Amino acid sequence: MRRAIKAAGRTAGIVALTAVLVLGGDGCSRFQHHQGPSKYVYLTAKEATLRDRVAAVSNRTGTVSNGEKLVVLDRARRFLKVRTPDGKVGWIEERLTADQALADQFDALKQQSINDTVVAQAAARDDVYLHIAPGRETDHFFRLSEGDTMSLLKRATVAKPLPPGVAPTPKPGEEGPPQPVMEDWWLVRTSKGQAGWIYSRMIDVTEPDALVRYSEGQRIVGAYVLTKVNDPESGVMNNGQVVSEIPEYVTVLAPYKAGLPYDFDQVRVFTWNVKKHRYETAFRDRNIAGYLPVKITTLTDPYGKSVLAVQKLPAFQYRVLSAASPMPTPDAKTGMVTPGQTIEKTYRLEETTVHRLLPPGTTAPEEMRPVPEVKKDKAKAGKEKKRR
Repeated sequence: MRRAIKAAGRTAGIVALTAVLVLGGDGCSRFQHHQGPSKYVYLTAKEATLRDRVAAVSNRTGTVSNGEKLVVLDRARRFLKVRTPDGKVGWIEERLTADQALADQFDALKQQSINDTVVAQAAARDDVYLHIAPGRETDHFFRLSEGDTMSLLKRATVAKPLPPGVAPTPKPGEEGPPQPVMEDWWLVRTSKGQAGWIYSRMIDVTEPDALVRYSEGQRIVGAYVLTKVNDPESGVMNNGQVVSEIPEYVTVLAPYKAGLPYDFDQVRVFTWNVKKHRYETAFRDRNIAGYLPVKITTLTDPYGKSVLAVQKLPAFQYRVLSAASPMPTPDAKTGMVTPGQTIEKTYRLEETTVHRLLPPGTTAPEEMRPVPEVKKDKAKAGKEKKRR
């Protein structure tokens, strides 16, 4: 009898112990499931320090840099416990990080713009973030340092956000409801291959120093080498040596104003005078609604009859808005300016002369002029001249 009772007791104990182990294992399993698989975050700050604990007094365990991928190990209020790629572990503020979803959006933007034409080169004026879309309040990720270079791809224009409770005020002479202040943003590709939108006032377009004095109060949107000429006596110095190969440029310019419905309103070609050793304006097209990109190529002249016509010479092409199309407005969601009907203009450089390529007897299509042209009355002008 006693043996039976002891056996029954042992059996009950084993069953109870098994139940405890099963429940314990199940509880552990539920806890792990609650934590979920390891997640990743990316540092958005320029640099951050890892700490061994979330406390006023803590020890430094390492540092992480912008864009670095971190494994999330634990969470505590506004902090994350992370592991770096080189195995360092520590706590960091969650507000300094971006999640995987945002990283995927930036990767998608990079892939979408990978084949976009580069319209100009620029450098960061100061430390600045790349945003996922145009606008100050959009999410940001990668951070550029002062002097970092980039390629400009597309321009967008959006309204500048106002502080909460502040309404836009009308400008002097403005009719109707007050218009918001506009800002220009550029989609860029960095030297590291990253893509994102950057505020235009935080970058400087790369422009030849020799042409800056010819800008006449406008900003150079882009400067493109059309060809080079040889001048051993140019007088241009570089690292103590005289530069003999002098580039000739096509430049596009625009006013210092954001929110324009076009990319540039003037085109100038600068050729090098070998005798006077200086740049001169060989061509100018102004008061136009021009759109990037500018294409640089070499072409023959199918309509010319001179000896030069059959030679492939430096040429350039750009688009302007047709007079038959209304002036475009920025898209409310993307900020992109998409022109309607445009006219492609093609020019060829023959030595120091610029010629437009048009079939004989063809009248050039009428273009949209941002500033309305005032037609002069020849008869009235003649009478005024006689009076003088």
